[in-house]
Amino acid sequence: MKPILLFLITGMFAFTVQPAYAGYEVGDVATDFNLKNVDGSMLSLKSFEDAKGYIVIFTCNHCPFSKMYEDRIIALHNTYAPKGFPVVAINPNDPEQFPEDSFEGMQQRSKDKQFTFPYLFDETQEIAKAYGAVRTPHVFLLTQSLKVSYIGAIDDNARNAADVEKKYLENSVQALMNGKDPDPNFTKAIGCSIKWRK
Repeated sequence: MKPILLFLITGMFAFTVQPAYAGYEVGDVATDFNLKNVDGSMLSLKSFEDAKGYIVIFTCNHCPFSKMYEDRIIALHNTYAPKGFPVVAINPNDPEQFPEDSFEGMQQRSKDKQFTFPYLFDETQEIAKAYGAVRTPHVFLLTQSLKVSYIGAIDDNARNAADVEKKYLENSVQALMNGKDPDPNFTKAIGCSIKWRK
């Protein structure tokens, strides 16, 4: 997938900001993947034989927003994985720019926070590009047939879980469980930009 380069023009100079990848829209069918988990195993969505859907979250170790959401992501997995909607977390960041986001750093973070969900390394960044992820965290809720049903934020308050008024992701999972389409099915992901390889 080719990136669309974004430019800022200031005076006589043009600055490249970030590559933007088209990615998926709600209703598209997502690609499966086979990425390394922190336990060293290779994991795909097909690995979850009893899944009714998938909560795919692009996240990382260093981003303050990702850290603020870690406990909520653990709670989401613990609540919904037994109901057929596991969290599958993916780190797409370039560890050369942020060594904290290395695979070894992922293993340590998973251990320190006692992640109950798989935490996969998108080393080539091809999955993040295919999905169109631009932030950490960035959510893609998929049905059992991998149809994209919701894209965006986990909720409406990254800084304080106690002040959340709209649980976008949780409400979307509940909608799918009830045989309905999420509403809204798209929100703006709030977080750190993905650190693409140079």
